[in-house]
Amino acid sequence: MTGDHGYFPTGSVLRRVHRERAVGLLYGQRALAIGAIDPRNFVGTLTHTRARDRPFGRLAATGKMFEEIFYGSKAEADRVLAAVHRMHSSVKGALPQDAGSMQAGTPYNALDSELMLWTIAPAADSALHFYELFVRKLSATERDAFWADYVRFGELFGMDPAVAPESWAEFREYFDARVNGPEAHLTPEALVVGHAVMLEIPTPLSRWPAMRVHNVVIKASLPERIRELYDLSVTAAERAAAVAAVAASRRARPLTPRSVLRGRCTAYFDLVAEAERALIREGRSAPGAIPRAA
Repeated sequence: MTGDHGYFPTGSVLRRVHRERAVGLLYGQRALAIGAIDPRNFVGTLTHTRARDRPFGRLAATGKMFEEIFYGSKAEADRVLAAVHRMHSSVKGALPQDAGSMQAGTPYNALDSELMLWTIAPAADSALHFYELFVRKLSATERDAFWADYVRFGELFGMDPAVAPESWAEFREYFDARVNGPEAHLTPEALVVGHAVMLEIPTPLSRWPAMRVHNVVIKASLPERIRELYDLSVTAAERAAAVAAVAASRRARPLTPRSVLRGRCTAYFDLVAEAERALIREGRSAPGAIPRAA
């Protein structure tokens, strides 16, 4: 009897990349911050979420859902996908005001394949960036297989694969054009949320030294245009610190237990979500919280 090995079984390049904790703990924040440069994606998400005051709880929940699809059985993944589809079905509307070159009234719809493509694109770029930074470079064939897996990931959410670039090289052209194109724009709310998600993650005090390393690695990883939009700079000292952190991590890999290097990041996601809840219990606002207009 053949078992249910999921949509991305052992041998999938997507599974190989995402099982690395160095990827799982970094790619989501970078992806969200880059994805926010399309006002339709960001405004649609912010307008229809019930967690405007808990951006990290929302990010943690998304991370866990993605891991269920990456590693779970098809039955487990299908339950997540059905829940996401129900949520996405109501995410449609129009920009309430001008956002860069996009005029007020520009429509958005979470089930639009072009917007779905832009949702998965920053995740794919970020995951591969951190895998190649901390683990090893992939061959051209492996990169194409990785992108094919990501197109399949988009299909599971309802994306028409016809909108997707056919190879990693074509993906890079698409991605770079979006990042550096005239429509890239951060709304004031996107600037607040994206900055917080990248650099203000709520964690227990004991984790602060690690978060300082995390922050310089994240900043150094961003495309130059993204840093400009967020008004971020990377000093020579920060860049050197990021290089040193990556080098130390790679040197330590042969001596690090596989159970530490690889696996789901659920416990880490829950830690961040609980730290955010603790702030709220204390009567403080979570970083990146956007109050709903009265």
